[in-house]
Amino acid sequence: MVNNNGTLIASNKAISSINNRGLNYGDAVFETLRVSGGKVLFWEDHYFRLMASMRILRMEIPMNFTQEYLEEQVFATINAQENDSKTFRAKILVWRKEGGLYTPATNDIEWAITCSALTQPFYTSNDGHYEVELFKDHYITSGLLSTLKTNNKIINVLGSIFAKENDYQNCLLINEKKQIVETLNGNLFLVKGKTIKTPPLADGCLKGILRKQLIAICEKLDDFTFVEASISPFELQKADELFTTNVITGIQSITKYRKKEFSNSVAKQLLGKLNLKARLG
Repeated sequence: MVNNNGTLIASNKAISSINNRGLNYGDAVFETLRVSGGKVLFWEDHYFRLMASMRILRMEIPMNFTQEYLEEQVFATINAQENDSKTFRAKILVWRKEGGLYTPATNDIEWAITCSALTQPFYTSNDGHYEVELFKDHYITSGLLSTLKTNNKIINVLGSIFAKENDYQNCLLINEKKQIVETLNGNLFLVKGKTIKTPPLADGCLKGILRKQLIAICEKLDDFTFVEASISPFELQKADELFTTNVITGIQSITKYRKKEFSNSVAKQLLGKLNLKARLG
């Protein structure tokens, strides 16, 4: 089932207009949620990121688009699924109503919620081979718009094709200043000695929800120093650990970059703290 503007529709009967502005101009923003144990993990952060993104994109926020209303709509969509799973991935997609060309006729919005079942109720460690490489064909532009979760993801798509064709599990994206920004599907963290580092938002990385949660966790660690600072490609092979984060996977350790292989002890330590934070809400 798909929730279209508050109306539940069978997935095979959900139809979008060919003039949809998200389809035609990338004029859309979305929020990916992990729902487990009867709650949306880190829901308040997701809601306020969605509202901030809509404001930045000058979309008109409906009066009924409250935190409580959207949460109810997420669970209405999940409850309509013919699935006994207790854990779901849900996606809220918001686009501007059709009309006009590059200049929209209105800032009013439409929206939809979709969901699919997940198998694990909380984040787990994946110790399998996970090799990455730099994707250098195109650059992420540093700045505010790159930090938003919009549907302008062509660089990520091309990077994923490059990874598949070359037997990599992921790629590292760089900005126009040749700084490491993020991976194809999440934020990047680097561990060197007793320092944990992640690129700042000014470099163009996504303003990730798991990024925010891990920063809060890392800042409280007694044995490590946390910094937000640009990461040069030359730092990668000197690192002890690299891992990527997103709200669905949690923490994914990177095992290899070129000739360098990495450990994952810090990532496992953070994973336990992340699951505890998710359970306590």
